[in-house]
Amino acid sequence: MGTGQTVAVFGAYGHTGRFVVAELLDRGFTPLPSGRDADKLRALAVAHPGLDARPASVDDPASLDRALAGADAVINCAGPFAATAAPLVEAALRAGIPYVDVAAEIEANLDTFSQFADRARAASTVVVPAMAFFGGLGDLLVTAAMGDWATADEAHVAYGLSGWHPTTGTREAGTVSRRRRDGRRVRYSQGRVEYRDDALPALKWTFPEPMGTRAVLGEFSMADIVTVPSHLAIPEVSTSMTVEAAGELAAPDTPAPAAVDERGRSAQTFLVDAVVRSGGAERRAVAGGQDIYAVSAPLAVEAVHRVLTGRTRTVGVASAGAIFDAPDFLRALSGHLSFDLSR
Repeated sequence: MGTGQTVAVFGAYGHTGRFVVAELLDRGFTPLPSGRDADKLRALAVAHPGLDARPASVDDPASLDRALAGADAVINCAGPFAATAAPLVEAALRAGIPYVDVAAEIEANLDTFSQFADRARAASTVVVPAMAFFGGLGDLLVTAAMGDWATADEAHVAYGLSGWHPTTGTREAGTVSRRRRDGRRVRYSQGRVEYRDDALPALKWTFPEPMGTRAVLGEFSMADIVTVPSHLAIPEVSTSMTVEAAGELAAPDTPAPAAVDERGRSAQTFLVDAVVRSGGAERRAVAGGQDIYAVSAPLAVEAVHRVLTGRTRTVGVASAGAIFDAPDFLRALSGHLSFDLSR
């Protein structure tokens, strides 16, 4: 549990940000809501009396410094992260506090690693990008599956989503990423990120029961192709997505997620199947749960809790699997997701 420590949440009034604020409160932290829209911040403060709402803009470094003043850590929930990540990391470095974000944008995460690795390490500050369902969870699962292997031939993370009703933020982030890629798709192969113009391969993937064999789009690349290779010696890292979920994400008229329970979660369920192969051997780690946006909150908050309590393996810019004990981290989230490890 938290000890009354304060955590600034940039983008606190957004879909994922609200889950993060609620999770922080549940765990005894004091959230400091922040973001660009003062009216939405005031509305959030009404819903959670006593919180110190702090308007700030990524275009105004002084406002970010005021937003982070006195905070023990910051969680960035505001996309597109191509615009927000660098200014918030800069502010966290000035404040001397750890930074965590929930970015699923591949290019934004690459930028965080390339731009801030040396500075964050020199400042002995922790920066954890992609600490969410995409990027963080997959990296933790692959790391857990790797176990004592020093290297592997390939890693694949198959996403079995019952469907995908994207938020406005997801759509905006996707637009930014497509623009940065000139409409091309991206993959990680032969030890490097590469961009391609061909179509995604249509495949079948056999998930653990009860999901079973499903049609998936192969090389449907998510932030895992950044986080996993950042610390594991695996030259081939790929992800795939169930066809139904990919179709809903692509459709312009798919509605935003709708709450179906008291926690505000949607009815969406997920099964994430991470497989690592080396020679003829195979290892697997699987996680399941409800609502990819909602589960990003305990992932990010658990990360902050571990950083603030000194349960980390390194400093600087680091992915979830590099900085935390992956199996222990995943087991700590038993109230939010299932976890099964087969080696």
